Amino acid sequence: MSPNGSDLPHALGGAGGTPTPRRPMRRKLLQAMTAGLVLATATGCSYNWEDFPRLGMPTPVTDEAPRILSLWQGSWAAALATGVLVWGLILWSVVFHRRSRTKVEVPQQTRYNMPIEALYTVVPLIIVSVLFYFTARDETKLLSLDKKPDVTVNVVGFQWSWGFNYVADVPGSSGNAKTDPNLAAIPDRFKKQFPANAGGVYDVGTPGTKNPQTGNPGPTLWLPKGKTVRFVLTSRDVIHSFWVVPFLMKQDVIPGHTNSFQVTPNHEGTFLGKCAELCGVDHSRMLFNVKVVSPERYEAHLKELAAKGQTGYVPAGIEQTGHEKNRETNNL
Repeated sequence: MSPNGSDLPHALGGAGGTPTPRRPMRRKLLQAMTAGLVLATATGCSYNWEDFPRLGMPTPVTDEAPRILSLWQGSWAAALATGVLVWGLILWSVVFHRRSRTKVEVPQQTRYNMPIEALYTVVPLIIVSVLFYFTARDETKLLSLDKKPDVTVNVVGFQWSWGFNYVADVPGSSGNAKTDPNLAAIPDRFKKQFPANAGGVYDVGTPGTKNPQTGNPGPTLWLPKGKTVRFVLTSRDVIHSFWVVPFLMKQDVIPGHTNSFQVTPNHEGTFLGKCAELCGVDHSRMLFNVKVVSPERYEAHLKELAAKGQTGYVPAGIEQTGHEKNRETNNL
């Protein structure tokens, strides 16, 4: 030891060799909680608190969307409850099991505690099982095609826009959707419920197409309010994804495979849609609009398309192979 005691530990550097006290843990915890509160609220000054219960989801505009919103909210509630439990245990351990200022010995060790090990094995399995049950239940309901649709639309994805085949019997358009070669990509199990004598009309866009009312890019898909709409999704080239944002639901558009789902729009207005699958260099330009109007205005729009000569159907996409058709045994 040096004569002036310079090699003493720094903890004894106080006056008279008295240990310098540490900053109380409570003060540190209070400061951390204050900083967290500031960070959590500083970025949300302009947030509309009426939207908070949806937890980031847009306002639902279909009869089916609240089921998706409920699943989303339930998942957040389960995650928050789990987080509060874990954070509480961490804080409890930090506060009540921190190292003593005077005792430096190793604390009592606990090994092979079977009840605790069983607890942290069984509880996660229960959480995952509950989430799986509600997800499977809602997915089955949302993808059900039991109800006969009032309107059928073949949505065609292609690089780099969308085409919409309105499968309907429209005055001025002759033909039969069940035998039209442009719809050969659609399996017979979907065509069984196509309307009779559905000559149909179509609309097709390019990345430069814009909605004339809103100026939003992309073609516009028209739908009637209060009617059950079945989307039959086909692709001409690569995998796309059909996503109407306030429908809270999207589904892949796959070449050689036909997907389908149904919705019932319940709010009039123009809503944004986009491709939600990275499909190539101009993926970001695959935008479209959905305009929900009254049934009368919808019928008038189909007649307007027929009057412009947009009768029949645009090619739906790549036809399914025999193997793929045989694999799908779900008959509508």
